[in-house]
Amino acid sequence: MTANSTFIPPERTLMGPGPSDVAPRVLNAMSRSTLGHLDPLFIELMDETKSLLQYAFRTKNALTMPISAPGSAGMEACFVNLLEPGDKAIVCINGVFGQRMVENVTRCGAQAVVIEDTWGQQTDLNKVEAALKANPDAKVLAFVHAETSTGVRNDAKALCALAQQYDCLSIVDAVTSLGGIDVDVDGWGIDAIYSGSQKCLSCVPGLSPVSFSDKAVDVIQQRKHPVQSWFLDMNLIVGYWGQGGKRAYHHTAPVNSIYALHESLVMLKEEGLENAWARHQQGHEKLAQGLAKIGLSMAVDESYRLPQLNAVSIPDGVDDAEVRSRLLNDFNLEIGAGLGALAGKVWRIGLMGYACKDRNIDHCVASLAKVLR
Repeated sequence: MTANSTFIPPERTLMGPGPSDVAPRVLNAMSRSTLGHLDPLFIELMDETKSLLQYAFRTKNALTMPISAPGSAGMEACFVNLLEPGDKAIVCINGVFGQRMVENVTRCGAQAVVIEDTWGQQTDLNKVEAALKANPDAKVLAFVHAETSTGVRNDAKALCALAQQYDCLSIVDAVTSLGGIDVDVDGWGIDAIYSGSQKCLSCVPGLSPVSFSDKAVDVIQQRKHPVQSWFLDMNLIVGYWGQGGKRAYHHTAPVNSIYALHESLVMLKEEGLENAWARHQQGHEKLAQGLAKIGLSMAVDESYRLPQLNAVSIPDGVDDAEVRSRLLNDFNLEIGAGLGALAGKVWRIGLMGYACKDRNIDHCVASLAKVLR
């Protein structure tokens, strides 16, 4: 691009770990006239957005809203509000994002008890229960539902049941799962959950939907120490994201991004949650079959494989970076590299939200076949 000129991006097909392709309806919504963030009409939109998020999360939690920042801020919001100095949290790690949870625990002045499992495998429920028994003073059990770095689905329902059995709060990373696979906040008894706008919701990056149970809200309200982050303090934000009536100024919300999130959630409700989950599963099956025909195999066991984030084994002798570069430059197709222990061993192919469609799958398989030849 020329310096100081208008930036016009190329038309990419985004099939990496996120962001995903944004639906045209969502882009159109984002381009509408900006309202003031305390305008009564915008407050009505906030209420609608909250209701739609409750539908997506399958919850009646009053404290449900989008944080005005990406999923990493949603993660931090959950930890800094629920943990205080001296608390203990059990954290499950089987990929990059479990490790980030540990970082949040320690920065809160709390102690992290780490449960590690091999990248590409599920979190071991027996290890988790043993840790809960050995640490009866643990306040939180934290885990990633859909581990974006590996393509693994952890058993959120079973993990939340263990947290309840041992009187722990649960913190769940649903950044890649919301809208792509079953997420049942009330049914599973999740206490704090966060997601991202740019994955299966097919929205622009920059917002993090969160939801806190009534039990979690009680813990936040009874804290002995102030929340270490002013911006992410739920005691303050709830005055802005309350229901109806006059709102207390907290920050200038990203108005047009909220337009976009609202539209993406309208689209999700029009499709229906179960239909969205089925579409992601069908897309995954078609992708796996197409990749098998060109000699590529999935890296994760089928029983706990994510349909929306596909970890594909890189054949011996194939240059990972060169393949991804050629896909991007020759075919305007983005897929993701492996991270950490899986760097150079897998490609991560996203089928998230609007990007999960036959045209994208066919384009991906055909382009990979040409590059690998």
